Amino acid sequence: MTKTTLSTTDKIQVKILNHTAQITINNPPANTWDMESLTGLKLVIEQLNTMPEIIAIVIHGQGQKFFSAGADLNQFAEGNKTKASDVAHSFGEAFEALANFNGITIAAINGYAMGGGLECTLACDMRIIEQHAQVALPEATVGLLPCAGGTQRLSWLIGEAWASKMILLGERMDAETAVKTGLAIEVVETGQALEYALALAEKISKQSPDAARACKRLLNKARENAIQAGLEAERSEFIDLVGERNQLEGTNSFLEKRKPKWSHV
Repeated sequence: MTKTTLSTTDKIQVKILNHTAQITINNPPANTWDMESLTGLKLVIEQLNTMPEIIAIVIHGQGQKFFSAGADLNQFAEGNKTKASDVAHSFGEAFEALANFNGITIAAINGYAMGGGLECTLACDMRIIEQHAQVALPEATVGLLPCAGGTQRLSWLIGEAWASKMILLGERMDAETAVKTGLAIEVVETGQALEYALALAEKISKQSPDAARACKRLLNKARENAIQAGLEAERSEFIDLVGERNQLEGTNSFLEKRKPKWSHV
């Protein structure tokens, strides 16, 4: 395994192993997403798309506690709609690039995957989850909404009932339930997700790369065509919320570690 120079930022690290690109989200302590890491992920995937020998991507989080805790909420604390729009579009560009990668993508969920962290995994073709990990889309609890495919891909993957529990009720999902609902394909022991995902990528590389890529396109075709308009509407609704009273209260109460006081007028 060797480190490459594909990445423009230390927050996104890349290693090449045979026909697999291992991507590490490296923004401790919680591997949150910001403009730098989102742009970095997009640029890495664009370069990998020019490398026909790379058939698979495995993405995981640095450390043992977090895959990714999602967006850095400090980006929205002031309610700046222009900045929020830039961030929302960066999320969309990065994760849609991941979803549209011309090979197979596997998320090794090695810890908490919250908000944009979970949305990153939803843009992948497969998900492996460690037994201690939990996933959630808690944006409504801080006055926001999932803006990077969460409202669209999650319901397609696990159904509206389970998606509603996570998005509308703010409930977390544990590893066993993730497999039960189809969100993940396998639960593995703590510390084993990356190794397991890399083994799956190696198995994929033993198939015809042309056939594997064609199968992926066909498996994803109905979903991606159906949700395209929804992805655009999701970003628009997100931007509309930013700067409003409840968004400011929700985001800042979270950052200040207190309960929010919602306005109902």
